[in-house]
Amino acid sequence: MKVLITGSSGLIGSALTSALTVQGHQVVRLVRRTVNGEEGVAKWDPAAGKLDPAVFEGVDAVVNLAGESIAAGRWTPQRKARIRESRVPGTRLLSDTMAQLAHPPEVLVSASAVGYYGSRGEEALSEDEPPGAGFLPEVCVDWEAATEPAKQRGIRVVNLRIGMVLSGKGGALQPMAAAFKMGVGGRLGNGRQFMAWIAIDDLVSAIMYVIAKNALNGPVNAVAPSPVSNREFTKTFGKILGRPTVLAMPAFAARLVFGEMADALLLASVRVEPQRLLFGGFVFWHPQLEGALRHVLGKVYN
Repeated sequence: MKVLITGSSGLIGSALTSALTVQGHQVVRLVRRTVNGEEGVAKWDPAAGKLDPAVFEGVDAVVNLAGESIAAGRWTPQRKARIRESRVPGTRLLSDTMAQLAHPPEVLVSASAVGYYGSRGEEALSEDEPPGAGFLPEVCVDWEAATEPAKQRGIRVVNLRIGMVLSGKGGALQPMAAAFKMGVGGRLGNGRQFMAWIAIDDLVSAIMYVIAKNALNGPVNAVAPSPVSNREFTKTFGKILGRPTVLAMPAFAARLVFGEMADALLLASVRVEPQRLLFGGFVFWHPQLEGALRHVLGKVYN
């Protein structure tokens, strides 16, 4: 296949680009920086609404992973605006441009997030559940809605609702591991909130799976089939790193340090299930947390 990817320099995009290339597929990386005749790289400017339709020539699938990190700092009004603007307008531009092509790609896999559901306690969340309330659900709803022009054109669209990605090369685990190694790792709040997670290998496999699975469209939860509580995650992570996990951060302290992001991201409970992946026959390499963490961190079993 010929696959066009936005966000190719990020944690997920880099892993996906490598996996596709190894398997013999051709990858076109759509980037915002200046391109100096680099092979397999094309430029776009979503902020200015500029995207040359010629970049889609011969493309079979588009994977849209562009978006500023939601956990890079406190959610000031400016950061919240960047989080939204780095996702919605670019997705709309991609979708609008694809919809106008005489021969568009067959499928658009566009990232979304489990933040779509908001904090829902112990409620098991399949793809059929309605969105929650708050900033993250609102962003995810608009993010997914931005793919509507492609759907109307008859392009198969998959909105991949991604959980916390476990990787030894970046993402949430690096700062967490640093804290645990210093002996200051611990649960957040009461630790009962559920965490939806997925190993990077499984996420890359899931993306390639939904590209190939013609029957899949609409929302797909990209999470492991075994969500865990924050308390269980903390205990397992500390066990693997061989570090104590006794220093908890109370909810009020998390709110003091992280502001609005604490309730929306750190203390939120999202018990998400990958129902559509499982029903479609997808097999996870790392369905359980301990095995996934040991794999991505390079830790062997004792």
